Amino acid sequence: MTAPSQPTAAPPFAARLAAAITARRTPSCIGLDPRRESLPPALGAASINEPKALADIFATFCRDVIDVVAPLVPIVKPQLACFEAIGPHGMTALADVISHARSKGLLVLADGKRGDIGSTAEAYAEGWLAGPWAADALTVNPYLGHDSIEPFVKMAEARGAGIFVLVKTSNPGSKDFQDLICDGKTNYEYVAASVEALAARTAGAGRFGAVGAVVGATWPKQLDDLRAAMPRTWLLVPGFGRQGGRASDVRGAFHPDGLGALIVSARDVIYAHARPEMNAGLAAHQWQTAVDRACHEMIERLAADTPAAALRG
Repeated sequence: MTAPSQPTAAPPFAARLAAAITARRTPSCIGLDPRRESLPPALGAASINEPKALADIFATFCRDVIDVVAPLVPIVKPQLACFEAIGPHGMTALADVISHARSKGLLVLADGKRGDIGSTAEAYAEGWLAGPWAADALTVNPYLGHDSIEPFVKMAEARGAGIFVLVKTSNPGSKDFQDLICDGKTNYEYVAASVEALAARTAGAGRFGAVGAVVGATWPKQLDDLRAAMPRTWLLVPGFGRQGGRASDVRGAFHPDGLGALIVSARDVIYAHARPEMNAGLAAHQWQTAVDRACHEMIERLAADTPAAALRG
């Protein structure tokens, strides 16, 4: 295992993200969600049950995806649960994937939705923003309250990292709790107000702060409203593609210059070998070409139908 390089305290994550998006001219974020049943058949994962062998295949798959998308997008988002599910070997594979992404010039957003109180939150923040895995940013669950978020904010500021707080998630069940109304406002609106305050507090002289928000592409009206309510907050927008979000649904996530939003696609891109229109004419071992086609398609869809077009000058 190659240990991931440690993030530096400067420049801040928000500035590095803006620079990376501007350099790649797209706000596309590719999710790395390795699942044995979905991997390209050429990798031979279907018959593997031994954790170490499966972890090695996961690492190979993710590195191969990274090699394709690194020249095209600014950031990748490993889904931690996919690696955790196969135990210690999976976590070693994750460290290798993070290190490889960094070596290719990509930012890394660890999708773990961590959240806890006191010293436990401090330990999560240390592990994921400064410790063994040392991602550039981490998704955070706010539902234990303000004091559960502060350790992540403190570590993000100290290490030039970022966090993305769950505000209005893409899944249908998000309405069960996030949409509940108290004193005339939904729960997610209260969370959004707190996130915007933290973004403003951590922005310094910059345009955006170290604290961002997760808002699903599957809720376009709420996405529009939340962009207006959180002008200094980066929005991480999952749900594009396979979950039903269209380019037209995510227009409202952006500022007019194409900044302010990261649009996430995972399965539509990394498993493009299972999409006939992307896999046409390819042999089984050419699955990376399908990934390349799907990544280009995502980039073009966003450029054609959102303010991301402004990134092209």
